[in-house]
Amino acid sequence: MEGIAKQSDGRYPLPSVEQNYLLSSLPAEVIGRLKPRLELITLPLGKCLYEPGAEQKHVYFPTNSIISLVYVLFNGNSAEISVVGNEGMLGLPLFMGGGSTPNRAVVQSAGSAYQLSASLLKEEIKRHNQLHDLLLRYTQTLMTQMAQTAVCNRHHTIEQQLCRWILLSLDRIPSNVLTMTQELIADMLGVRREGVSLAAGKLQKIGVIEYHRGVVTVLDRAKLEKLSCECYEVVQQECHRLLHYLPHE
Repeated sequence: MEGIAKQSDGRYPLPSVEQNYLLSSLPAEVIGRLKPRLELITLPLGKCLYEPGAEQKHVYFPTNSIISLVYVLFNGNSAEISVVGNEGMLGLPLFMGGGSTPNRAVVQSAGSAYQLSASLLKEEIKRHNQLHDLLLRYTQTLMTQMAQTAVCNRHHTIEQQLCRWILLSLDRIPSNVLTMTQELIADMLGVRREGVSLAAGKLQKIGVIEYHRGVVTVLDRAKLEKLSCECYEVVQQECHRLLHYLPHE
């Protein structure tokens, strides 16, 4: 997937259907039917799109936003299990036939997304096999991400987890800047804030990132990839194998 070019004043262009990889991969016939029914919406930071067990009435195709799938325990503790950005779609339970999920979906990075009603998605899936097959492949990439997240959180250091998390987030927006507090990062990783602070401080000291007042700017992506564990590469390779998705090229 080609990068999104900036306007002459440095701003990114207004969101378009082509900025979402799944939508841009659909045949002209399919996107032609869906385009008039796709509603562009703004997703502010922290907005909850799905609550656990709630009926899902819409699916979302992010363009420049990131949505976290978060599992919340009875005691209030939580951890992120996967992220969805401009490579995918939020709302796979509708496609899989479940209609709801035990997870919460929260906007991790503010931006925009295209919203489509569940009934229209189901109609189009029945009508066109290519959309069905594309969503099946995307489902497998998301399952891979969930599995690697579980392994990473169990076996790798907080610094490695933070590197993986930054890279996965970076792949899903058209920028090298993430707006995210250490408290929110800690909640997503399911670790203590102090651990995130130490890891971020180390990455900043060696010139990999710059962190200031909740804004993470990646300065050296190549070094960030070297410092990350193998979990990031596994997810990246599976996205490329199944979707031919290479976000940073």
